[in-house]
Amino acid sequence: MHPILFEIGPVTIYSYGFFIAFGAIGGLIYMARAAKKQFGVSYDQSNSLFLYIVIAAFVGGKFFFLFENPSYYLGHPAKLLGGGGFVFFGSLLFAIPTMLWFFKKNRVPVLPMLDVMAVVTCIVHGFGRIGCFMAGCCHGKPTDSFLSVVFTNPACQAEPLNTPLHPTQLYEAGMIFSIMAFLLVFKSNKKFDGQMFLIYLISYSIGRSLLEVLRGDIARGFIVDGWISHSQFIAIIVIGVSIYFYVKLSRKGKLLTSNTQKHGRR
Repeated sequence: MHPILFEIGPVTIYSYGFFIAFGAIGGLIYMARAAKKQFGVSYDQSNSLFLYIVIAAFVGGKFFFLFENPSYYLGHPAKLLGGGGFVFFGSLLFAIPTMLWFFKKNRVPVLPMLDVMAVVTCIVHGFGRIGCFMAGCCHGKPTDSFLSVVFTNPACQAEPLNTPLHPTQLYEAGMIFSIMAFLLVFKSNKKFDGQMFLIYLISYSIGRSLLEVLRGDIARGFIVDGWISHSQFIAIIVIGVSIYFYVKLSRKGKLLTSNTQKHGRR
């Protein structure tokens, strides 16, 4: 595709960085407005939270990326820190405790705010995947499908070039934005706080596991050679933990509703 979006004199604007920044700005605007309206969170607090999340996501994404080829990256730390490789699940798993810490520290309702963050994550991640498509990274396997895309720019990261590949980046972006659209429609009907965030975790993890089958960048590595990738393994854990909390919070929500109705009839 077009790894370089445009150049202005000595300044080069890369597509991946541009779409990441665009998604981050969109996510910050949504978060700041929703948090201010629903919980009275100041814009300064929203900016601080977003900064902490960005740092945590960077560290987590790089930390998990290290495990895709530990011996190489431990021997070449500059490649790890300076390269474009990230593992989204690593970013997510580092960002979640950071958010929980910030919410508790600033006395922001944790579960309701996590529902807001589900939409924010979709905004940032969805545009990030479009950036991946433009850069050619996270590409799919060769295919004869009518949906295939041929990468020809030598500067992009897709391999092999000039070969029809599954545009897994666009598949995933479409999935993420579909999840976001569902959450925005669903939010007025949620049964308990935290439900939207857990639905996001479960649905994204399932979708990501399925899309992994079409991924062509096999250098990412596997837990079970040729069968279960690192991301699929993490997705299975995320799904299991999320279902556990979904059932737990659902039962708690029903109990609170039941008690409220009983007291209301007295």
